[in-house]
Amino acid sequence: MSRKSCCHTFTALEGVLMVLFVLMTGVTVGFVIVMAISRSSDTTGTVNDSMGYASPDQTAGGIHTRLYSRAFIVANNTERVVFVSADIGMVSQRLRLEVLKKLQTKYGDLYRQENVVLSGTHTHSGPGGYFQYTLFIITSKGYIKPSIDAIVNGIVTSIDIAHGNLKAGRIFLNKGEVENSNLNRSPHSYLNNPEEERRKYKSNTDKELVVLKMVDLDGNGLGMLSWFAVHPVSMNNTNRMVSSDNMGYASYLFEQEKNAGFLPGQGPFVAAFSSSNLGDVSPNIKGPHCINTGESCDNINSSCPIGGSNMCMAMGPGADMFESTKIIGETIFNKAKELYRTAQQEVTGPLNGAHQWVNMTNVTVKLNATHTGKTCKPALGHSFAAGTIDGVGGLNFTQGSVEGDPFWDGIRDALLGSPSNETQDCHHPKPILFSTGEMNVPLPWHPAIVDVQIITIGSLAIVAIPGEFTTMAGRRMREAVKNELESRGSLGQMEVVIAGLCNIYTHYITTYEEYQIQRYEAASNIYGPHSLSAYIQLFSGLARAIAENKVADLPKGPEPPFFNNSQLISLLPFIPEDKTPLNTSFGDVLIQTLQSYKRGDVVEVTFVSGNPRNSADMAEKTFLTVEKYENMTNSWNVVHTDASWETRFHWVKGTAGLSNVTVEWHVPSSAPPGTYRIQHFGYYKERQNFNVIIKPYEGSSGSFEIYN
Repeated sequence: MSRKSCCHTFTALEGVLMVLFVLMTGVTVGFVIVMAISRSSDTTGTVNDSMGYASPDQTAGGIHTRLYSRAFIVANNTERVVFVSADIGMVSQRLRLEVLKKLQTKYGDLYRQENVVLSGTHTHSGPGGYFQYTLFIITSKGYIKPSIDAIVNGIVTSIDIAHGNLKAGRIFLNKGEVENSNLNRSPHSYLNNPEEERRKYKSNTDKELVVLKMVDLDGNGLGMLSWFAVHPVSMNNTNRMVSSDNMGYASYLFEQEKNAGFLPGQGPFVAAFSSSNLGDVSPNIKGPHCINTGESCDNINSSCPIGGSNMCMAMGPGADMFESTKIIGETIFNKAKELYRTAQQEVTGPLNGAHQWVNMTNVTVKLNATHTGKTCKPALGHSFAAGTIDGVGGLNFTQGSVEGDPFWDGIRDALLGSPSNETQDCHHPKPILFSTGEMNVPLPWHPAIVDVQIITIGSLAIVAIPGEFTTMAGRRMREAVKNELESRGSLGQMEVVIAGLCNIYTHYITTYEEYQIQRYEAASNIYGPHSLSAYIQLFSGLARAIAENKVADLPKGPEPPFFNNSQLISLLPFIPEDKTPLNTSFGDVLIQTLQSYKRGDVVEVTFVSGNPRNSADMAEKTFLTVEKYENMTNSWNVVHTDASWETRFHWVKGTAGLSNVTVEWHVPSSAPPGTYRIQHFGYYKERQNFNVIIKPYEGSSGSFEIYN
């Protein structure tokens, strides 16, 4: 992971090619704002198994776009808060603990549990292998230390750069609605919420984009931090490449515009598009259709007459996933640019941070004056295995299942044991497929101890949600936190944003009413039907402590486990020595480019390559360059890297250590005519006597012409 750092079906090309690809994200981005008494600000700019669609077969075989960590620090004379938006599926508990441990070593108590928020954008085409609980280990080829080390280093480096570049400045807030960018993928669940509550809102998704504009004291732009509710699943479950998806493309466009003349991942301006309450929100705005017949499958089970739920998929708005990613990303970017330009509401006031650890398996919830409820030990329902219209599960499970299946329940009982009566009663009406809270071999399958956290920047409160809130769940949380902050103390009117996928991953959180329908999101609500009420109660407590200036009185809560590396299982296959075809060397061209192309064409070249997992030092380098020959200087000038939208990097594993790389350049309409070439860089492994040696190599295509 790097300047900006690095989730259901990828072909298993090589164990976890993404381990490498996490390591290979570009320059770590640090963004900083110092909010002094005069209000100030600054910014500096700073691949293994994929994670998101929950499939062990989801391994990556290339690079679509690089993944980044973007760090924002806001400070005054006495306090500071940190918000990191990372291009990963979600933040794991292990990841957060590792980051905080490194920050403690470097900075002491300056950056700590209560004032550092780590948020994942929720790209489903990012790395796996950075979890310590068994369920996630199973779906991502185990615990992959090179993967988590790369992400930790990327996040910490982004914070380091931000820390070193604090500068006086000002912050402005703006918000507006983004149309044609999201739809509710579980509308039948949403409709189960009370009618009077639904009447308060004009849509079954949140369309509001919240933008923070950061400028220096002269008004020069430094950075932009935003939140919007949409799943980054425009790149669907057939994708084989690392990708930051639609939200990452929005960041790419914003930073490229602000950092004119810089290559992607470089330049001083940092723009983050962070996740929000996206649990039931899809970017595939054409809606669900049967891929075999074309008819709509927008029903409670997301099922087709022929083929069942496996045929029901949502797509769009583009003709393919690349065009869809581009359209959604551009739409969000264009609105963000408008809001950034017109932002006038200045954010002023104190900085605060409140954090607690909570045992979410046994929280007593006050439902009303006479009734209480409680949370449950974690469990996943049958509809969890059905997947969603953005990525189906692949077996004969359907969404909306409120009864178990004797076949699958029998297999579960034989292999894993049956859920206890207590857990079944607690999760009712969920038919339990996996009683993960009662499964502890080889390690616990799900977390019990969960982070809850709020940071405030003046009149803005950021609620760090440990999972995926649905639309209505997020609305209820915002309202509850806002009421607590405004009704107590002297903070005045507050703007509350939901930051999703923060600090630890606990799957989905639905409303109680949505839980009764038991679609995918409800079946994945692991702590039971009162989970949302419990979180509202807990976050309201944090808000109350902030408003009343009693954060110091909050109990720390029970610390989560930190398992030894020796306890964590890696299922990543060994990387053999790299080999080349007869009479070739690493970097040699196997398939050459043509002699000329026009704008809109795709240039392709294939090289003899090593396994990219051997290229562990590519974080601030690139696997490829597109270069233009400059006659004035008689030199080659880099115009694109593997971080560019226009390039794609495909690695294909052969047999007996053989592999090759194909580089694509999708020539943009803006490409100047002239002479170009493509270069590829990598490393290969060889054995000399009893020692394993990693060596660099490079290769170059022949020159070719681009015409008008």
